[in-house]
Amino acid sequence: MSNVTSLPSNMTQVSINSNQIADILRMTFLVSVFVCILFFAYLVAIILTVFFTKPSLRENSRYFLFAHMLINDAAYLVVSLFLVIITSYIPVLLPAPVCYTLVMVSSTSYKITPYNLGVMALERYVAICFPLRHSEFCSRRRSGIALVVIWAIGLIPNIADAIILSTSIPSSFFSLHVICARSSFMKTSLQSLIRDLTHILSFSLVGLIILFTYIRIMMVALRIGSGKESAFKAGKTVLLHAIQLILSLMAFSYNLTETYLRQYMYVLPLGNFFLFMCLPRFISPLIYGIRDEVFRNYIKRFMLCRQFRIHEIKIVVVKE
Repeated sequence: MSNVTSLPSNMTQVSINSNQIADILRMTFLVSVFVCILFFAYLVAIILTVFFTKPSLRENSRYFLFAHMLINDAAYLVVSLFLVIITSYIPVLLPAPVCYTLVMVSSTSYKITPYNLGVMALERYVAICFPLRHSEFCSRRRSGIALVVIWAIGLIPNIADAIILSTSIPSSFFSLHVICARSSFMKTSLQSLIRDLTHILSFSLVGLIILFTYIRIMMVALRIGSGKESAFKAGKTVLLHAIQLILSLMAFSYNLTETYLRQYMYVLPLGNFFLFMCLPRFISPLIYGIRDEVFRNYIKRFMLCRQFRIHEIKIVVVKE
């Protein structure tokens, strides 16, 4: 009889131990992701410091587009990590207008990244295939116009979503406190349709641009004799952009991982966030930060804890 009565107690103890292990794993994973993001922010801070203190870099379209992508990615990671924490780890209800604004900022900056990759791939294509007209086609002014265009394209679906949402729900909804998740504001099938079409068209178009520019750059690299090394390097850069795009596309497997890995829900939200949202953006500092000689010198000086004086190093911007 005593064995029977002790059984529920043992099961309770096992359940408590399992919950403790799950909490430890969640916190360990959260701290690991946070450390990775801090390291990413550290590299971004070094690169942006160099960029904003050297006029020669600010006037170069390649570095101008790269700096914009870093700032956009950093903003996305900060907002998205905050949303993951307050929805999955420390549940907090926020006013609906505040929550919707955060979700829209995250959504817009998420879409801007592939657009930025496409523009950067086109810039490398012009630099290699039309070197004599590169300064004309890829001036600082035209790069700025390109960024305005991609932000306008990125905002249009969210503006449409806001209009549909405001017309399909009572005004009292915005006085509520809700969970800061995209699903809290998906009230109609039209919103889902716009979202899916936007993602399909955006990633398909950027994918075609990257494929086209990579093929053309490699054709030039194989055809010409002099300057072949710079063409191959540009081709590798575009190929890395393609890897970033593919990793970003894997974010759409979120529902699939939730279905087949439901037993790991205690780490799944943050795991998906790290693998499919953070990892593609961590590659950016590596593409231009570590591979680029201009930034590599400064990163080495920081890593070796040497004194950082920008005016002591001569920067020469070389068009690949």
